[in-house]
Amino acid sequence: MIREWDAATYDSLPLPHLRWGRRTLERLPLTGAETVLEAGCGTGRDTEALLDLLPRGRVIAVDGSARMLDRLRDRLADRLDRVDVHQADLTRPLPITGADAAFSVATFHWIHDHDALFANIARALRPGAPFAADCGGHGNVARVRAALAKVTGEEPQTWNFAGAEETRRRLEAAGFTDVEVTLVPDPARLEAGEQFESYLTTVVLGAQLDRLPAAEHRDFVRAVAAELPEPVVDYVRLEFSARRAGS
Repeated sequence: MIREWDAATYDSLPLPHLRWGRRTLERLPLTGAETVLEAGCGTGRDTEALLDLLPRGRVIAVDGSARMLDRLRDRLADRLDRVDVHQADLTRPLPITGADAAFSVATFHWIHDHDALFANIARALRPGAPFAADCGGHGNVARVRAALAKVTGEEPQTWNFAGAEETRRRLEAAGFTDVEVTLVPDPARLEAGEQFESYLTTVVLGAQLDRLPAAEHRDFVRAVAAELPEPVVDYVRLEFSARRAGS
């Protein structure tokens, strides 16, 4: 199920996603004239940086959240002539073909069917097109998940934190070659109290909070935060690069 986000609060937070985006763009070979598919564009922070690298190109920005896309349109209001915006489910065939590259940051761990995801992205790309992505990988937010389990009494099933080898196999099965995959520990430290709780509420625990009445959200988040030894989200990033097979 595609969930909605509090896009305004999300954009106001000190997101480590910015450095993840920069790292991912560094792994995407571009000449500046390509049409690039951004899978999970969110509020357009990375889209903005991507457009800077494409003075003669354009971006196909795809996300499942209408609120995120509204925020992107506001952010990029003076550049939308070079952005095609689509609200779409990445596990279903995309209305896109022949893109010159694909790019994604902090999205794929929210998607449980990576086989369908990678197959759809492959179909959207021309042969030989590069694909660079970042998402949560095996071991990601392990302390947060342990805290959640203490608070709820059950293991959270919200995310899909895949490992390097299974990701390699899935990419190759979907039609990608030159696959490189690695897991990178990258913890994010927040300010204790309001900032940390806002971050957990907006970025990390949204799926759990969706199942609770709004009146219970603050107490739930505080209970999870209290189980953590410090205001740190223990991220482990799954970073990969590949090319669509063919030439």
